[in-house]
Amino acid sequence: MPSNKIAVIIPCYQVRDNIISVIGGINSHIKNIYVVDDACPQKSGDYVREFCKDERVKVIYNHINQGVGGAVIAGYKEALKDDNDILVKLDGDGQMDPSMINSLIAPIISGKADYTKGNRFFYPEEITDMPLIRIIGNIILSFVNKISSGYWNIFDPTNGYTAISRDVLKMLPLDKINKRYFFESDMLFRLNIIRAVVYDVPMPPIYNNEKSGFRIFDNMFLFARKHICNSFKRIFYNYYLRDFSIASIELSLGGFLLILGIIFGIINWQYSIESSNPATAGTVMLCALPIIIGFQLLLSFLNYDVTHTPTKPITNIVG
Repeated sequence: MPSNKIAVIIPCYQVRDNIISVIGGINSHIKNIYVVDDACPQKSGDYVREFCKDERVKVIYNHINQGVGGAVIAGYKEALKDDNDILVKLDGDGQMDPSMINSLIAPIISGKADYTKGNRFFYPEEITDMPLIRIIGNIILSFVNKISSGYWNIFDPTNGYTAISRDVLKMLPLDKINKRYFFESDMLFRLNIIRAVVYDVPMPPIYNNEKSGFRIFDNMFLFARKHICNSFKRIFYNYYLRDFSIASIELSLGGFLLILGIIFGIINWQYSIESSNPATAGTVMLCALPIIIGFQLLLSFLNYDVTHTPTKPITNIVG
């Protein structure tokens, strides 16, 4: 196994029934294990201290519940203090196989990636184990996340089984990252801003009848607002603030022509109805032409954005 110092962060909230077995499944080459009790009503942190004899384990307490993101960030900060090279986030509910850690960190150690995450959709025959509502939700979220994060080459964005290099983690504004259920999506947005390379690692879905605290319909509009906000920020940072390219012109001109054509078309359509005079062929062309050209320019911008997903890793780790 590599000589790099690997740490595992386990956020804990109502996982008392599984946390000891999860820790027990972590390979011996892992140097440090950070169990973060996120104001758990089951007192998972105290339970681990009492019944877990693994000397690698360090229990951290969030005295106020901060959500999964807040717990992971607390673990990240402590792991950085201990100078770990790669930090793995593993849930304590038993739905992530600890034996997958080697596969998760391999692309980082080999210098191919800065951040890796699990992908439960890689093997179609195993998707049948996943609840239908999660399949549909992940398909929709994956597409929306591609737009807001700029990582068009990944899927299953809400997958929390992740690994990140120390070099990249130090570049992220940890205190600005969303601390609740939007944590994984916001992480991808932040990673794109610093042009980090993200890899998907195939993993099987595991469900043990745990009930998720996430409610799709309750959070739908909140997620939509955050994704729209991140999309605009990403595009502004990458195409106007830090760089200005042909894609910037395509986006600006395409958006302007599309809106102009639509507005001009609506005005003339309303005028035709009120005056009972059908629009002339020339008027129709004046409405349609900017819409067609604008749409083509936006497609060109989209193609540019897809082909410019980060490919050069920031990480400087020697295995």
